[in-house]
Amino acid sequence: MIALNNSKTWKFSSYLIALVLMVPVLVMLVGGISASTQLFAHLWQTVLPTYLENTLLLAFGVVMLALIFGVFSAALITQTNIVFKKQLRWLLLLPLAMPAYLVAYLYTDLFDYAGPVQRSLRSWFGWQSPNDYWFFDIRTLPGAALMLALVLFPYIYMLTRGAFEQQDQNLIRASRLLGLTAKQSFFKVALPLARPAIAVAASLVLMETLADFATVQYFAVNTLTTAIYDTWLGYGDLGAANALASVLMLLVLFVVLAEQRSRAGLRHQSARPNLSRELIQLSFSQQVIGSIFCWALVIFGFLLPISLLIVMAVQYSDVAQLSVLISTGINSLKISVIAATVAVLIALSLGLYQRLHSDKFRHIPHHISGFGYAVPGTVLAMAMLSTLGPLDHWLNDLAELLGFSPPGLILSGSIFAIIFALVVRFSAIANGTIVSAIKQIPQSLDYAPASLGVNLTGSLTRVHLPILTPAILVAWLLVFVEAMKELPAVLLLRPFNFETLSSQIYQLISDEMLEQGALGAIMIVLFGLLPIVLLNKSKEKV
Repeated sequence: MIALNNSKTWKFSSYLIALVLMVPVLVMLVGGISASTQLFAHLWQTVLPTYLENTLLLAFGVVMLALIFGVFSAALITQTNIVFKKQLRWLLLLPLAMPAYLVAYLYTDLFDYAGPVQRSLRSWFGWQSPNDYWFFDIRTLPGAALMLALVLFPYIYMLTRGAFEQQDQNLIRASRLLGLTAKQSFFKVALPLARPAIAVAASLVLMETLADFATVQYFAVNTLTTAIYDTWLGYGDLGAANALASVLMLLVLFVVLAEQRSRAGLRHQSARPNLSRELIQLSFSQQVIGSIFCWALVIFGFLLPISLLIVMAVQYSDVAQLSVLISTGINSLKISVIAATVAVLIALSLGLYQRLHSDKFRHIPHHISGFGYAVPGTVLAMAMLSTLGPLDHWLNDLAELLGFSPPGLILSGSIFAIIFALVVRFSAIANGTIVSAIKQIPQSLDYAPASLGVNLTGSLTRVHLPILTPAILVAWLLVFVEAMKELPAVLLLRPFNFETLSSQIYQLISDEMLEQGALGAIMIVLFGLLPIVLLNKSKEKV
């Protein structure tokens, strides 16, 4: 039977792919552990406590703010009768397309002392200097937490909204029969039932926060990610950078384990839940307040930043900038297309192996290949350098030994390192999309081709791949967009004279010259909108 295929070649290649994707992380961890024995005492006595404190405070602040924004907005959209809920239902997803470092720069430019807001206030009230009035400083740790929360809360909103919408309303009605009001039923029944989904979403927000580099770097908030970057490039100490990366990896591992533990106690509802709900009827003033809260998230998380970018693009763009933008855009497209294609091919191979092979442990390669998504881009870049650098030196030594000209840094000094890092980082996205689609294929379609004398290759090309085509396209697009937006790994691994849209915009932000890259920033945002449109359409079909 085809469903019990026992190809040794397929088995070997699946485990080899998973191992290759894990090797850089393992090399980095080993290097960090060995380095930490010599450097940790010095790091702990100097900077590590501050880095850890800032990292934990930032993570706590972002998660708390994102929970407030995401859970409240999801509850208002699914449980109440607020005005404009049909429009807000999908508009609240838009901030996810906006990179946090862009929002950070735009709001700094808007609210800084020399920005239009404070200039207007001084003009209106006749203030002459900062001593005449108080104004909040956005370039602080709380400011960084707010910027990150504004673009990350849609993770919590999306998953929490889905959890609320899929809840069995018979449970809510039972609580009402026991004497609870509509609001009491929400807090005592609906919200606890959604807790596993909220925990998953919070873990995603936490991992994205730990992985952030550009926002905290621009705001001068020293976290473990900025410390890794500064230690390696500023001080040239790869061992210390590996040690700090190992600490960050331990934090990420703790988050992953905590998230899995939170899902361990998940209780499934009935197979056919009653989804017809009775909305909590708010008064007109309550509806207005709830609607204003949701609109504020949409405006400050997306509409205002994109409007500022459009104004900059109109005022400052010229032909010379457009030519540079086209060049960097081609570079971004090149690495993103290759990374997305490779990631989808790997996901297809491992997903079908998990479905169709007889190996008792056939699920292991799939799980291992998805671990890279939990690795921050800065750490992943260190892992690539720790792996590919020595391999390049070995290849050069081998070439000299054989009498050939040394090829140079063909792995660590080329776009190969960037593409490899992107594949390791985003294979989990392709895996999740394709495996979900594979699970929806009836088991009978695995056996039917074999009963008609069709071999494995024929079954894959004539049955499975045509069915999986929509999922393949979605997975490719999701990885492509994430690769276009990725900054830390690209910033650390890019070859000389090679820029992408994300790295170029970051350099312009660092030089306080985002106006010259506003058009490129708009392109990144527009690419980021593509998966949001797909997510919204898929949710509407459910």
